[in-house]
Amino acid sequence: MKKILIIGATSAIATACARLWATEQAAFFLVGRDSEKLAQTANDLLARGAQAAHTQQVDMNHFAEHEAMLAACFKQFGVVDIVLIAHGTLPDQKACEQNTTLALQEFSSNGLSVIALLGLLANRMEAQRSGTIAVISSVAGDRGRPSNYLYGAAKAAVSTFCEGLRARLFHHNVHVLTIKPGFVDTPMTQGLPLPQLLVVSPEYVAKDILAAIQRKTNTLYTPRFWWAIMTIIKLIPTFIFKKLSL
Repeated sequence: MKKILIIGATSAIATACARLWATEQAAFFLVGRDSEKLAQTANDLLARGAQAAHTQQVDMNHFAEHEAMLAACFKQFGVVDIVLIAHGTLPDQKACEQNTTLALQEFSSNGLSVIALLGLLANRMEAQRSGTIAVISSVAGDRGRPSNYLYGAAKAAVSTFCEGLRARLFHHNVHVLTIKPGFVDTPMTQGLPLPQLLVVSPEYVAKDILAAIQRKTNTLYTPRFWWAIMTIIKLIPTFIFKKLSL
């Protein structure tokens, strides 16, 4: 029986992953900001075959609460097999440009809170000498585009942190997977003018994530064609790139 900790458990991608794991009779420790949605998610997973679904309400921007949450999870499970870190927001770039307080809050939600959690989590996973940490970053972190560079900067920080953490924990039999989704049809992206040919469902991404965890993939672009797209974007010379509306 897999014992799985999910941070941001009510997000669309996290829920889709959890539903797949529930069919394998996994046990869950679900963390999120909304206690009512957490309870609904837990009940849904139990109905789908989960062995257990514990919940804890935490705002991940309250860094002081991270350790108590992890302590409760590891006390409940003893050993945690998989951690999925899926919390975050999609900031309004223009609003962040006009409001420094908002910009820092969004950077904290998408970057600092993830890094703070990973620091504590890494020590626990290193001590147990097993398990996988899967972290949802984004293709937006591969290059700073004018349309979302605040979000991209936060995700770039997460991806770089994960790269170093992966090398550290490799020597302790713990795997770190960096997940870089492209456009996904979730509540966060509703109303955005996205090219529909490039948009996929949370269920599509979830299947890719579970397969990548099984294969111990280092970095997952999902769908896979985003690797090619971002490779091209990264190769565009700066003197051209800065003139583009991306």
